[in-house]
Amino acid sequence: MLEAVYSAAVASDVCSRMRRAALPALLAVAALAAPSARGPVSAQAYPERPIRIVVPFPAGGPTDVAARLIGRSLSSRLGQNVLVENVPGAGGRIGTKAVATATPDGYTLLLGGTNVNALFGAIYKNLGFDPIASFAPVAAICVDSIALAVNPAVQAKTVQDLVVHAKNNPGKLRFGAPPGIYTHFAGEYFKVKTGTDIQFVPYRGAAPAITDLLGGHIDIVFNPKSTLLAHFLEGRLKALAVASDARWPELPQVPTMAEAGVTGFPTEVWFGLLAPSGTPVPIIERLNRAINEGLASPEVAASLARLGVQARGGSPQDFAAALIAQARTWRTVIEETGIKVE
Repeated sequence: MLEAVYSAAVASDVCSRMRRAALPALLAVAALAAPSARGPVSAQAYPERPIRIVVPFPAGGPTDVAARLIGRSLSSRLGQNVLVENVPGAGGRIGTKAVATATPDGYTLLLGGTNVNALFGAIYKNLGFDPIASFAPVAAICVDSIALAVNPAVQAKTVQDLVVHAKNNPGKLRFGAPPGIYTHFAGEYFKVKTGTDIQFVPYRGAAPAITDLLGGHIDIVFNPKSTLLAHFLEGRLKALAVASDARWPELPQVPTMAEAGVTGFPTEVWFGLLAPSGTPVPIIERLNRAINEGLASPEVAASLARLGVQARGGSPQDFAAALIAQARTWRTVIEETGIKVE
């Protein structure tokens, strides 16, 4: 049956690397249906001690925001402290590997999704772990979207203005992002689509890049709604376009990328929790129930609404399927940019 599911998933995809990335993901999902040989399968006493959620980026970025939101919700529902630990470095690889190699007992989790699990397999050859098969998906948390933000001092009111300005000043405008994640590729994709020469400035995380954008040290970021919306609403940054299927309700005057003439931008960024592969199925199920209960609660719903993101939830299999689809979408972006991270 697994072979049939795999064949259906990749029949339309001619990229051999995509096939190799999809099969481990489906194998990981299938593993959830059988007891693990690496640990006890009873979750009756779980959790007996604090749970750690590893965020592989600095505090203040979108991954960190999602982790702290769901951490508070899990703590109240599981009756244990849920600690969020930022382990930045190497574009997210250090923290991600720490979870991939952790004991699969449900006490060390990764706040991942598009930014690491769907992208790393396409851009890195020697990770020391598989960004999909080394993890057991627990549940999606939310879906975000990207905006093109500029410092108010940048002489551009529209995307077309920005393109003209960049072409008249090649190499002088700067955009910032952590290297090797979706915000980096979004900027490179913009450059390819518009034929502009904009300098890339690497950062350890989204938060320091936004800080430098606010301070005028860089000119542009391509960041999620969850980290930019408040800056837009309070006038600290200018939104030139949003990479979503429709305009943001909070900024109805700001066009989508497609409306601004830049087509092909991915319109979704997923965030969710994952455990090390081999984590007992009852523990995965316990965590999944708690996450879904939290996402259905008024307090979590209100927090997500303030961020402007869409709650997702669902089963571990749902999250795994979303990551495979995200890997396919962003692989296209990576191939079109021709970018090499290593």
